[in-house]
Amino acid sequence: MVNYFQEHRPAVPGQARTGRSPAGLPRTGRAEPTRPGCGPAGRGRLGLSRLVLVAALPIADSIGLATAGASMSAGLATVLYGLVVLTALWLGGLYRLRICLRVSDQASRILAATLLPVLAALPLLPAAAALRLGLISAGLVITFRLLASCGLRVAHRRGALTEATLVIGSGTFGAYLAEQVRRHPELGLRVSGFLDTGAPRRDLPEPSLGRPEDLAQVVAGLAIRRVIVCFGDWRDEDLVAILRACRRLRAQVCVVPRLHELGLAIPRGSLDEIWGIPLIPLRRIGESPASRGLKRAFDVTVATVMLAAALPVLLAATAAIALQTGQSPLFRQRRVTGDGREATVLKLRTIPDASDSDTRWTVDARRYSRLGGWLRATHLDELPQLVNVLRGEMSLVGPRPERPHFAEQFGREIPRYADRDRVRAGLTGWAQVHGLHGDTSITERSRFDNQYIEYWSPWLDTVILLRTVGSALSGLGGGR
Repeated sequence: MVNYFQEHRPAVPGQARTGRSPAGLPRTGRAEPTRPGCGPAGRGRLGLSRLVLVAALPIADSIGLATAGASMSAGLATVLYGLVVLTALWLGGLYRLRICLRVSDQASRILAATLLPVLAALPLLPAAAALRLGLISAGLVITFRLLASCGLRVAHRRGALTEATLVIGSGTFGAYLAEQVRRHPELGLRVSGFLDTGAPRRDLPEPSLGRPEDLAQVVAGLAIRRVIVCFGDWRDEDLVAILRACRRLRAQVCVVPRLHELGLAIPRGSLDEIWGIPLIPLRRIGESPASRGLKRAFDVTVATVMLAAALPVLLAATAAIALQTGQSPLFRQRRVTGDGREATVLKLRTIPDASDSDTRWTVDARRYSRLGGWLRATHLDELPQLVNVLRGEMSLVGPRPERPHFAEQFGREIPRYADRDRVRAGLTGWAQVHGLHGDTSITERSRFDNQYIEYWSPWLDTVILLRTVGSALSGLGGGR
């Protein structure tokens, strides 16, 4: 047994590389099927296993809700109630594939998801019947979840429905964690190997597959479904960049907190666990096609309403600009709008001569007309970008689009600035509602932009839009 409280790091000479890629994979990027379920030979079975794991809990919940509905005499109210409960369970993260299958960790959130929707059934059912439906549903959902969890544990102990797992960090703690996975097959994990910065260790049952920067290649080549990050001898900021670059890979990433023996102020239902060792799952809510579709639907709906409401102001402003300057009231400029794209962004003209706007960072306030200064102070000059949102070139909320000249410069000089470009640029953003616009710190803007991306939700978009409208009305906040 490896004891991570004792130093267990024998000196191992470096292994010479042959004609293979860093993870021991052929240069073609395909993995060698040396272990059951790994590589091309095992991908079909892994795909089926993944499908069973993903479907197990929703099916159990549906059976429980259907049973509750049948006992209440099925009708429109019970069907609608069941759909609302399933949606609430999904939005509450209760269909995330967990390692620890304790239903008690999720019980409070299951009760909330089954009892609160009772309010929606009140117009269609008597109060007593609606409450009875909620209580019966809660009991049956928990019961069928217990049965599904027991079934999964039995399957895991028999070697079925397991997930290929990669451990980042092969030090004494990483080795200890991997041993706990081997000793507890009911967790459903199968360690395929390690990534670490040091020399490969030869005293471990699983191989060293390369360095942390090889993560994307190893995950794709070995069909990895779980990545567990332990603390190791690397700079955290370097690992942040590596993990961000791999967020769209189909693998759940969990991080062991450095002070894991201290209680975390995180709801227990949001944590995971390997034999008493807590894991913090990284969020994937903004990466899925469903999340992107939801954000796009939100953008189109709200942008249409905003454009219709702002049309009189836009017409009046364009007429005033045309009369005052004799030029086109719309100013067009190429900007980086995220995910490797550029687009022509629209603005109301605030400066008669803007020939140097692509390379000049600040603008002398004396160059603005009185109308132009007011438009920029209230940020009404950004309203034409609602058209860019409707075209799909921008989002309502996101990092502000930057000119290519400065985007390239900041990408070279500011750590993780380029990470903000992994989503569509926005009409307004988390940085802007904190006053980071105009000639303010780009490093701080980048930090707020990346925080927004990591914690995106429809509610956060709504909050940012409301704060932006409030700032615009007061003639203060807004965006660059």
